[in-house]
Amino acid sequence: MDMNEIKEIFFQECEEQLAELESGLLKMNDGDRDPETVNAVFRAVHSIKGGAGAFGLDDLVAFAHVFETTLDCVRSNKLEPTQDVLKVMLKAADVLADLTNAARDGGSVDPARSRGLVKELEALANGDVPAPSAAVVAEVAPKSVAAAPTDESGFQPIPFSFDDDFGSDELAVDARPEYEVSFKPRSDLYAKGNDATLLLRDLSRLGEMNIFCDMDALPGLPDIDPEGAYFKWAISIKTDKGEDAIRTVFEFAEWDCDLDVQPAASGGSSTSEELPMVPVPFDLSILDNDGAAAAAEAGKETPAPGNDVAAAVAAAETASNVTQLASAAARVEKKEAALAAAAASNAAAAQNNAAAAAGQTIRVDLDRVDRLINLVGELVINQAMLSQSVIENDNNGASSINMGLEELQQLTREIQDSVMAIRAQPVKPVFQRMSRIVREIADMTGKSIRLITEGENTEVDKTVIDKLAEPLTHMIRNAVDHGIETPEKRSTLGKNPEGTVRLTAKHRSGRILIELADDGAGINRERVRQKAIDNDLIAADANLSDEEIDNLIFLPGFSTADKISDISGRGVGMDVVKRSIQALGGRINITSRPGQGSVFTMSLPLTLAVLDGMVVTVAGQTLVVPLTAIVETLQPEASAIHSFGANHRLISIRNSFCPLVDVGRILNFRATQANPVDGVALLVESEGGGQRALMVDAIQGQRQVVIKSLEANYTHVPGIAAATILGDGRVALILDVDAVVGASRGQALKPEMSYAAAG
Repeated sequence: MDMNEIKEIFFQECEEQLAELESGLLKMNDGDRDPETVNAVFRAVHSIKGGAGAFGLDDLVAFAHVFETTLDCVRSNKLEPTQDVLKVMLKAADVLADLTNAARDGGSVDPARSRGLVKELEALANGDVPAPSAAVVAEVAPKSVAAAPTDESGFQPIPFSFDDDFGSDELAVDARPEYEVSFKPRSDLYAKGNDATLLLRDLSRLGEMNIFCDMDALPGLPDIDPEGAYFKWAISIKTDKGEDAIRTVFEFAEWDCDLDVQPAASGGSSTSEELPMVPVPFDLSILDNDGAAAAAEAGKETPAPGNDVAAAVAAAETASNVTQLASAAARVEKKEAALAAAAASNAAAAQNNAAAAAGQTIRVDLDRVDRLINLVGELVINQAMLSQSVIENDNNGASSINMGLEELQQLTREIQDSVMAIRAQPVKPVFQRMSRIVREIADMTGKSIRLITEGENTEVDKTVIDKLAEPLTHMIRNAVDHGIETPEKRSTLGKNPEGTVRLTAKHRSGRILIELADDGAGINRERVRQKAIDNDLIAADANLSDEEIDNLIFLPGFSTADKISDISGRGVGMDVVKRSIQALGGRINITSRPGQGSVFTMSLPLTLAVLDGMVVTVAGQTLVVPLTAIVETLQPEASAIHSFGANHRLISIRNSFCPLVDVGRILNFRATQANPVDGVALLVESEGGGQRALMVDAIQGQRQVVIKSLEANYTHVPGIAAATILGDGRVALILDVDAVVGASRGQALKPEMSYAAAG
């Protein structure tokens, strides 16, 4: 694997980390204060920074470092994650995503924007926002004395108490297991943007910890490598979290350090003989930039039991203020050899565990999956052809060949379902991208918007997901800019000043429904109608229903904006939405109530590869009707057929009447309507069109067919959704049920296109 492939894997992982980052920040914005949520957000930024450091992406590393520092303040309870704080962090997450994309695609990010957010993050980290840091410090170090007042230079000493109680027998009596940890960073750890300070701070949160710093490898000043790593730490920690929790602290740095974790010997006598330590109360505040100098100063002023403690404090300051240490004089060579051997053994075990974990999931190029799906589609077609040939040449339906073909058909179906499941993905990544769009448009318009997402784990084919982002983006922009009122106007109307946009996804009848609802002003139909007249899109005396007026917003060039801006005004947004949805074989409906809001409903196929259909014959043509649209089939009787007007007929079904639609007449396959008694009626249900009885000449059977795009190979044909290849090699057209139902209500199809496409 070359460096480019490794880099591509890194950027793929960045996408996952960025999604985790935004998801966690949104949870925190909704009031989630679970420490694991905060830790997940921190780990996401930390992982991106570490990987970016390995590839020399300096801009990304620098911004991620500042972001990580601020998040660490939240994690250590020094910064309260208020709405204002999280607003800054969500913007920082957007910039981090832009920097990642720029590093991958070779683009750039506005430096002024990045610098502005860096200043905001640094201000938060420096405590410009009130935070309950004092209470947290008091909990972590309850024995520390009250902080001395700050003098005129801004210096605030932090005194420590080295009482004899730390060496008493009472402190030694602790039921928690004790572990010995050996931690020696390599230079790669620092080169990738990791920080031993943060690692040791995280470790200290697991329990009571004593540390010894080995500086024997530190050369003289003329021989020091600025990028080298010379310190090694021996840590004794008492914790009930277990060894796994200790290793988790170092999980992002385990390949760039020598790490060994061993349970301490029972009784503790051998440990103290090999590596004597002077216990020191570990105050996390000394790991901060503000507290480091104060801690060192306090170590000089506070009486300590001997010069060893002073040396330990000096060593901690030399090691980038990583920790406060005990005696720096005790070194035992045989202990070092044992630690090195254990570290090598542990590294091999960790590598095996990592390999086992990586085997659970694999990354596969999407082109390979598409190729596999295409091959399975060809397998389905050939299996259908083989079955057709056997049926035509074998009159004995119970032959062994037929039985074998039935088993082959079942296996082919299982293979196809399994392959399609590989490409099915949740819509969560697309929904998460909408959060950023809502924030940006809300800031530009001065509105307060809350986005609520539901059904994020609803799965749909990857090809559908890839094409969802553009129409959803335009719909979100339309809802925020045109739908939601300003906070002042909402307050005047008695509404919550904060507007709500709700994005939901769910499965229904073999399709996926995506709804975008807002609680804004709804569609102003009078204004929409007048704009359409002014733009010569409709006649001034046109008699339109509410539904038809609502659908005017999908016309090319239509916009109700008074002036062109960065958000709207050019009349291309909703036109793009409709064309994108139609290209996916879907449809979109609008439900709007003035003063209460609008709901846009998109109905899309779960996959663009296969469907289950009913093969029918209409005027000598073979069509496929999607099985998900069919409610039932029935044989009409003459007594059940009733005329309605000059050209309309109804069919009586269980004491109710349903319009009867001649598919052959709608598609111009024949010039006159056929006799319903001579055919078969398919009772179908369409989105927004209610039930209709589609009249066909005959039913050939039910089959699973492979979808072939008609637009890609020919052109768009009204009333036809796609095409497929049947078992006998003929091409059959897949019926667009909703278009046919719409045509039965007066929305005529283009006659010059229909029959030509069918032929």
